[in-house]
Order: sequence, then C-alpha cells, then structure tokens
Amino acid sequence: MYRIVDARDVGLNIRQLVVEAPRIAHKQEPGQFVILRLHAKGERIPLTIKSSDPEAGTVTIVVQSVGKTTAMLNCLRKGDSILDLVGPLGRPSEIENYGTVAILAGSVGTAMALPTASALKQAGNHVVFVEGARSKEMVIFEDEVRQSSNEAYIMTDDGSYGEQGLVTEKLNELIAAGRKIDFVLAVGPVPMMRAVAQLTAPLGIKTMVSLNSIMVDGTGMCGGCRVLLGNKSKFACVDGPEFDASLVNFDVLMQRNSMYREKECQSLKHFQEHTQEELVELRAELAEKERELAELRSIPIKLNPKRRPMKNEAQNV
Repeated sequence: MYRIVDARDVGLNIRQLVVEAPRIAHKQEPGQFVILRLHAKGERIPLTIKSSDPEAGTVTIVVQSVGKTTAMLNCLRKGDSILDLVGPLGRPSEIENYGTVAILAGSVGTAMALPTASALKQAGNHVVFVEGARSKEMVIFEDEVRQSSNEAYIMTDDGSYGEQGLVTEKLNELIAAGRKIDFVLAVGPVPMMRAVAQLTAPLGIKTMVSLNSIMVDGTGMCGGCRVLLGNKSKFACVDGPEFDASLVNFDVLMQRNSMYREKECQSLKHFQEHTQEELVELRAELAEKERELAELRSIPIKLNPKRRPMKNEAQNV
C-alpha cells in the first residue's frame, strides 16, 4: 500500500499526488516512470514521475483525467492509499553535454520533462524549454519550467496565455532565426511528437521522443507497449520510453493507443454516473487491505531452532 501524503490540482483536470514510496524515491532517475494499480480489480497504467525526494521517501506523480482510472485517482485525497506502485521503470534519459538543447513538452509531458531538463542544464547544456497547452488553464509548473531551463517559452493554442501557436512553430521560429539546436527532446501527445520528428529529421537534428504507449506489466512480457522502429519492434517499458524520433512509426503507435478507446469511454461514463458509489467501494477495499497488512506485520517472526538445515546449508557448515 502506498499512502498519498499530498494531493492538489495543478491545472484543468490535472492533479499532482505525492506518494510514499521510499524504494522508488531512492532509485528514480530522469526519464523513468511508474506503473500504478489503484485496486485489486483495477487496470495497470503508466504514470509520469515529476520528482522524487529520497529523504522523505516520496515520489511526485502527475495525473490527467482521461479515463476511468485516472478520473478515480484524481478523486483521491491526502491520507488515501494506492494498492500497487511499481518502479522506477524504463531506461533513464541520456544526459550529456550536447550544446543547445530544445525541450518541447505538452500536457503532462511537461512534468516528465522537468527532471530531464534540470539534469541537462546541470550537465552544461543551454536548455530551451517550450511548454505547450491548449489554454491558460492547462499550463502547468511554469515556475519550475523556468528554473530548469535557460530560456522558457509558453505556447497556447488559443492565445489565452504566453504566445499563441504550437511548440513546433516556436522551434521552427528559433531555427529560422539562426539558432543552432544540437538536441531535441519531445514529450507529450503523439501528434505533437510526430510533428517534431517531421520538423527535425530533414535538418539532421538528433531528436528523442518519450512514448506514452499502453502498458500492463512494465517488464516487456505482455507486449502491450510494442513500438515499431524502422523494421524492428521494441518495448517502450524496457527499451524506452525514449526513442530516436526519426525511427518511430507514429501511425502504428497511434493505432495501438486507440485500440481500447471505446471501452475506455464506456468505463469513464459509468464512473461519472456512479462516482460516489465507486469511491465508497474503493475506500472500503483499500481500508480492508490496510487491516490485512497490519495483521501480517503484527505476527512475530520466529525461527525454529530444531529446523534441519537444507542440503546446501549442511555442506557449508
């Protein structure tokens, strides 16, 4: 069980949760993620790690309500618990001194890009961070975006905040103005990452994208997160989540990500119609799990002095 020690809204339908997870907090590196299961019958979903605090033993995850599980998760409060949290998963971001780095992030991708941006800045890069959002209400972590970079630009689709336009338009503007960009990282919606790849590939700019594939186990066994790189298949959970943007087949990725959309919409609709009942049931189930764990922890561990040694133990005596 993983207890929520802080929960707050950070944008429209976007919530930040600070969760007790000491082992994950001590090992998490930029670019990695967790897989969460809210309750025993719940689905397993990958979530962004915004930061970790090894001393406090906590990780901060950011959740956007897009389906039943994320909507239910965003209803939880400080003091509630999550059944399973597995991580850190995936390969960490490759941190080196490239020169001038452009980080393009949209939606909750901004949260995942923050630790990588900070690490790249500390490695001596000049970091240009371009955050994109549909509107002002969806701009998140602006102060941290500015702290983790040398230059920061906020783009909104409707022009309600920052500059009006897309993150790719800002990148194209910088390149057209003669800025030399040595490395690009794009994190966010698949159409945005594809647009970035289409822009940078002809220019020969090394570009990585962090893919948000459907995942279940997080160990490469289920194959749900399979992505096509050229003529090779890779698993986002163990080989990624970051891949060379010029090799990613974004059409296949978008097709696979939409496989369960109809069922997701049905589940979300049911939850929205029965929110209170489902939350009461969820909290009752998690409370019962807490009691079971408390009982297990209270059982004293006793060693049997008369136990016969195992064969290998006997040989080592």
